[in-house]
Amino acid sequence: MRLTPGDSPLLDSLLKANAQLARVATNPKYELQIIYTQINRDARNRPTFIPHTYHLNPQQYFNPASLVKLPVVALSLEKLNDLHKPGLTRRTIMATGTAYRCQTPVPFAAPADSDRTATVGNYIKRMLLISDNIAYNRLYEFLGQRPLNDRLAQLGHPTVRITRRFAPCDTTANRHTNPISFHTPQGDTIYKEPAKFNPVPYTSPLGRVLKGRAHQSGSRVIPEPYDFTTANHLPLPDITALLQSILFPESVPTAQRLRLTPADYAFLRRYLHATPHESGFHPYAPARYFDAYKKYLYYGRNPDLPRQSTLHIYNIVGMSHGYLADVAYFADSLHQSEFLLSAVLYVNQDGIINDGAYEYDSIGQPFLAQLGRQIQQYEAQRPRQHRPNLIEFFAPEPIR
Repeated sequence: MRLTPGDSPLLDSLLKANAQLARVATNPKYELQIIYTQINRDARNRPTFIPHTYHLNPQQYFNPASLVKLPVVALSLEKLNDLHKPGLTRRTIMATGTAYRCQTPVPFAAPADSDRTATVGNYIKRMLLISDNIAYNRLYEFLGQRPLNDRLAQLGHPTVRITRRFAPCDTTANRHTNPISFHTPQGDTIYKEPAKFNPVPYTSPLGRVLKGRAHQSGSRVIPEPYDFTTANHLPLPDITALLQSILFPESVPTAQRLRLTPADYAFLRRYLHATPHESGFHPYAPARYFDAYKKYLYYGRNPDLPRQSTLHIYNIVGMSHGYLADVAYFADSLHQSEFLLSAVLYVNQDGIINDGAYEYDSIGQPFLAQLGRQIQQYEAQRPRQHRPNLIEFFAPEPIR
């Protein structure tokens, strides 16, 4: 296996040690990128982060799919704080209006069932527990395209572009976002804002981005690459840094720290870790939402694998257009180890975008599961001067 500039010899050797991993890692068609971050603690339990990368290339586009939900949930909580409106919290009833094409309404409704009520908090739960796309659309609209991207630039992510709903809206329609209002259970208005419009369209910082040998539109296969130039763009280093900033806020510079409260951080941690049915969130009690529903690294979305109670995984995933990604933090109480692991690969053997024929189950998921296990096994035996105290990840404070 030949290293490319910047590849970590340690990560290269861990990939080479496993034939299943090596087969994918050595084949450029899979466009594999990995960031493995070791975490070392000092005597006061303060962490330092040591990244190891493999084939990391921010100039190589991949479709982030649902990875964009992580910055949207964090910035939605931050916006609630910044508004400083009495009575406005993540539990406040939210209504969404319409003002342009491709917009859908969510009228005010009194909370007959608090888990099903339209609130910022419930939308975040839906996004983090099962990667709900409609919930993402509602919070993308709450933030507005321009404010969302401007704030990410302020946080140190100037090349990130979050420009699309998960809906068949054209580029102009995605620049228009809905009027939003918040209400008491009796229907009184606490806060409202008009529809927003981004007057300057975004394009990819990579220039024109074309992928695949063909793409499908409806029932037709068009023999031309798919154009991602105006699509969402979220490089692996940026989404990794965002997860770290949520789990370890004191590890990032103050200017790049989210304006969140301790309760906000606790709320995000709970739902980044929880499985759908253990979360206590009423809509996801049925057994169809199994433990590995969105824990690709280590479990590979296998419904038959039992969850390891001593291993907590805090993560966000993406799966679309043949791209499969997972960005995760592992906390292992049995071996007193921890690490961050991010990976993305492309599994589209026929080269046709949007035909639904991707090798997620046969190649992508097994690779990510094995990768997570390989790193977890290495970390379980890696010497440490100071063992981490992981109590905050295994016995978190109650969420208020």
